[in-house]
Amino acid sequence: MDIHTFTKEKDKDKFLTQEIDWQETEIAEIKKQSSAVSSLLFQGIHRGRVAIFIDGINLFHAALQVGLEIDYLKLLCLLTENSRLLRAFFYTGIDISRPPAIRLRSQEKQQGFLFWMRRNGYRVVTKEFQPSENYKKPNLNVEIAVDMINLAPYYDTAVLVSGDGDLAYAVNAVTSTGARVEVVSLRTMTNDNLIDVADYFIDLDSIKKYIQKDSKSGYNYRSLSNSSV
Repeated sequence: MDIHTFTKEKDKDKFLTQEIDWQETEIAEIKKQSSAVSSLLFQGIHRGRVAIFIDGINLFHAALQVGLEIDYLKLLCLLTENSRLLRAFFYTGIDISRPPAIRLRSQEKQQGFLFWMRRNGYRVVTKEFQPSENYKKPNLNVEIAVDMINLAPYYDTAVLVSGDGDLAYAVNAVTSTGARVEVVSLRTMTNDNLIDVADYFIDLDSIKKYIQKDSKSGYNYRSLSNSSV
């Protein structure tokens, strides 16, 4: 490695370290404001630095199955329990198939939610899609897999919130680097291959009470200091 390459890599690590610092500050503030009760889910487990990868569409359908409306602050606090947050990604699709007027109203609501997510500790990744008879929902597995593998040198534990078996290969690749992978999903919607290659599996139904949204709470914009998401 020449001195130019070394300097570039050093600067890259410095930039990531700076982002980690503000993420840790932000998650501390989120934990203060969240009413989530400690689940002791990871008691006695050294999880180190954690990166979270949430398949938003997969999680949405899983939550519907158990009648769960998710409080994403509580979810973030739960998944970072006994750890330090590196990054929390939220992947979702944007439907562009509806008539312009209906699409505008729908997208305004969705963009409001995604804006809230960005200001509350999540890095949002979106993909436009147009449903058809043979194509019902967008697939962001490639984006999830790439991010999991690229960030593997920087985290100790990856939390994958998805039950999609197509991600089993990526999970196996990450565990082969020495990182720990935890999978969170509804058991009845989780592929067995994904559970087999993960280090730890958490059934969404078993943590329902810790991440249930309060009836009066909403996703209103809340300004956070030092946020650059």
